[in-house]
Amino acid sequence: MTPGNNGEDTPNAPEGDDDVFGYLYEDGQAAGATPPSGGGGYGYPGTRSSYNQVRAVGDRRPNTYGAPAYGQQVPPQQQPYGQPNAHYAAPETQPGGAPTAPQYTPASRGSGGRGSGPNTKGLLIAAIAVVAVVAIGIAAAMMTGDGDEGDKKEAGGGSTQGETVKPSDKPTKKPEKPAKLPKTDAKALKLEGGTTTASDFDGAESEGGVYVAGFDKVGAQVTWTVNGIPKSGSYSLHVNYGVPGKDSNATILVNGKKQTRPLNLKNFAHAEEGDWEKGWTNTWAVVQLTKGTNSVTLTCAQSDLCGTTGANIDQMWLVEGDKG
Repeated sequence: MTPGNNGEDTPNAPEGDDDVFGYLYEDGQAAGATPPSGGGGYGYPGTRSSYNQVRAVGDRRPNTYGAPAYGQQVPPQQQPYGQPNAHYAAPETQPGGAPTAPQYTPASRGSGGRGSGPNTKGLLIAAIAVVAVVAIGIAAAMMTGDGDEGDKKEAGGGSTQGETVKPSDKPTKKPEKPAKLPKTDAKALKLEGGTTTASDFDGAESEGGVYVAGFDKVGAQVTWTVNGIPKSGSYSLHVNYGVPGKDSNATILVNGKKQTRPLNLKNFAHAEEGDWEKGWTNTWAVVQLTKGTNSVTLTCAQSDLCGTTGANIDQMWLVEGDKG
């Protein structure tokens, strides 16, 4: 079948009519139907047939072929989603109608005035910023807390939360002050072997400038009774003395026992020979004492220089230890 020719088998098709369905419309006209306004239509004189027009593929020009015939019901068309319906009338446009919801203008939807609604972008950025700050704070607190706890554990000290620091059961022991050891002068010494007290030469530190003289011959001696020794051990025996510009020495006895080394009575003042007043100085020697009371004796033995040079004895005192 070719365009313009629908075949000879078309039932009741009027000869010379291009519309094969024209006989249907003619029957309707004969029945008293009124042709559509605008001139022409399928089955009426003057109507251009379009069913036999050839078109290119994809041509979307309006095609009258298949248009509804006169008197046919037009099916409702489905409105595309989101597009307004041309036949819809809002309730407020009807007589007596009233708005049922708040009316919004473009300016009332947001600060942008573009009808875009609330500024959700700004709110989203602010919320993200708050979450980030909180997360950073929590991480920093955890790191700091772990570091502090680790430091306390490593140091082995400091109390953690919930613990109570208890005072020590025993008081802290304070360092003991060194005991004040005895001291004596010429007046308190026991004199033997021709020794005596004198004050002829100035420079002695004993009260009144008194010293022991006559310590210049074998057998001369002085004894000091020492009380209150706190413990047994080594002590330094200090002696203040004077010599006539020449070196001397003497033997030391502790509780009657001779000590290993003699007491050195050297001319440390570098006085001129025979100058007793310029020869005052001091010396020391280590002695072994017992706890309590001890007797310390200086004596001129046969081998000592004091038997020929002589010496004046002023004061004696003790220092704990052997460091002078």
